[in-house]
Amino acid sequence: MPRVKGGTVARARRKKILKLAKGYFGSKRTLYRTAHEQVMRSLSYAYRDRKQKKRQFRKLWIQRINAAAKINGMKYSTFIHGLSLANVQVNRKMLADLAVFQPADFTLYADIAKKALKGDLPKVEAKVETKKVEAPKKAEAKVEAPKKAETPKKVEAVVEAVDYSKLLVKDLKALAVEKGIEGADKMLKADLVAALSNLK
Repeated sequence: MPRVKGGTVARARRKKILKLAKGYFGSKRTLYRTAHEQVMRSLSYAYRDRKQKKRQFRKLWIQRINAAAKINGMKYSTFIHGLSLANVQVNRKMLADLAVFQPADFTLYADIAKKALKGDLPKVEAKVETKKVEAPKKAEAKVEAPKKAETPKKVEAVVEAVDYSKLLVKDLKALAVEKGIEGADKMLKADLVAALSNLK
């Protein structure tokens, strides 16, 4: 058996690791072994922290909402509970953004939460009834179905004016066999196109 040298493969593998270790301190960016150890550790940290980043941002949003709720005379928990009673569908990210950049709008949400906690809830039943009335539109779509039955006449007119030169050879051979042309299996494309166009 011939001798196999794996130098290029090993060099490519090491270069890939050293490229990932670019910017590290000291020998972690120059020596392969230490670079490989640090890259593996860094990738595990990155995987873990992609999950933790979501938790950390949620904590930050809650802190901001709590600070703005305290300005309006509420706690975070009562504020969120009031919004859920009022059926307000705004997530914490948007509420935190309003608390920082638009405090006047945040006070409106705080007022809604306070009213909901007192029992002044808006009636949602009227919206549900309007959605049920929209059912007759489906019946109109069924009435339009006979109009679609008229389209096959147009399709037949288009089929008569087919450009045979744009079809594939196997399709041309199938058409020639259907129309009864002898020796269609052995004919070239140009001959098939000529034969089919002469049938008209």
